[in-house]
Amino acid sequence: MNILLLGSGGREHALALKMSQSTQCGKLFIAPGNAGTAQCGTNVNMGVSDFEKIRTFCLENQIDLVVPGSEEALVNGIYDFFQQDAALKHIPVMGPSRFGAQLEGSKAFAKLFMQRHNIPTAGYREFNANNYDEGVAYLKQHSLPIVLKADGLAAGKGVVITPSHDEALAEFEQMIRAAKFGDASKTVVIEEFLTGIELSVFVITDGHTYKILPEAKDYKRIGEGDKGLNTGGMGAVSPVPFADAAFMSKVEEKIIRPTVAGLSKEGIVYNGFIFFGLINVEGEPFVIEYNCRMGDPETEVVMPRLKNDLLELFSAVSAGQLGAQTIHTDERAAATVMLVSKGYPEAYEKNKAITGIPAATANQVVFHAGSRQEGSQVFTNGGRVLAVTSLAESLSVALSHSVQTAEQISFEGKTYRRDIGYEFL
Repeated sequence: MNILLLGSGGREHALALKMSQSTQCGKLFIAPGNAGTAQCGTNVNMGVSDFEKIRTFCLENQIDLVVPGSEEALVNGIYDFFQQDAALKHIPVMGPSRFGAQLEGSKAFAKLFMQRHNIPTAGYREFNANNYDEGVAYLKQHSLPIVLKADGLAAGKGVVITPSHDEALAEFEQMIRAAKFGDASKTVVIEEFLTGIELSVFVITDGHTYKILPEAKDYKRIGEGDKGLNTGGMGAVSPVPFADAAFMSKVEEKIIRPTVAGLSKEGIVYNGFIFFGLINVEGEPFVIEYNCRMGDPETEVVMPRLKNDLLELFSAVSAGQLGAQTIHTDERAAATVMLVSKGYPEAYEKNKAITGIPAATANQVVFHAGSRQEGSQVFTNGGRVLAVTSLAESLSVALSHSVQTAEQISFEGKTYRRDIGYEFL
């Protein structure tokens, strides 16, 4: 089959590599792609939400499957766009409808969904300009720390944890009255703070049945020991040591099963991935957030551990035969170390020449996240540049191999963390 993958990050390189290894893979196109995805297929200079261009491309290139990597195209309704076009509706889109994508696109929608289906999550209330004063009064009596979340998509930056009431009130005003995150913070969700350790759990679903993929844990802070500013993710590990059979049984029973049953019961069209951002609170799982796609950098540890043919799974979703599939997982540990540009996650420079990237082996792949290629030379083209993933019998060995390779790769201003998975080592 001919496939169009939408996106340009490390997640998309990991998905592209996995799909390119399938016996079902004919031509693979990635829009817009990066220097790494170009090794798996053909990059196409096209925006992920330029639906008219995507339509023309799919028809001209006889595309059989569209895989949106990031949330943008899904929240903007690419599934609906294809379904409503007679010439496109035969092409499966691996993602939810626009309505279903609100699980990620609206924090308030997700919270109400969890409430309806008795899915454990932090207590919350939502406020906007109409009940602003009520929100101020609510904040003044709220226990500390306080979590404030922009309702809509804010490029991963719409969540603020404040240690004092004064800071919470100032942030609340910035979000709603000063439009700190634009339309995304017209509504603000105020949440109770949960203490525990986070992890990411993933399923592939057809909206009625599901299969659980390998879990992962990512590391958001720029500095070692989880210090400094939040980023899009500085690395990830899989498996997660505390996510044993007993804990994952609770996750499935209390969270995954009622989520998918809720989608089915409410008639919400949902094909593709659900990302459960969870927190383990004294052995009990709670949902922090839903995402309607795979995580990044978690995909870079999940895909190398997934032994299944990814296109077979996608075909089973489209054919309503997912229930007949069995997930096979590599027992080895995977550790990803992200190399980022100097200054990231704030202002950073691009166009730095990269050298020393090794060829992929059976035990290690360097996934490209923010890179571009000119001739034989690869340059930095984003905040997060490369993700070095290693597989080994233990997490400590996998991490040491990734760190060794991170040291060998060179570009001006290179920054990375050497302590990914530190609490498990």
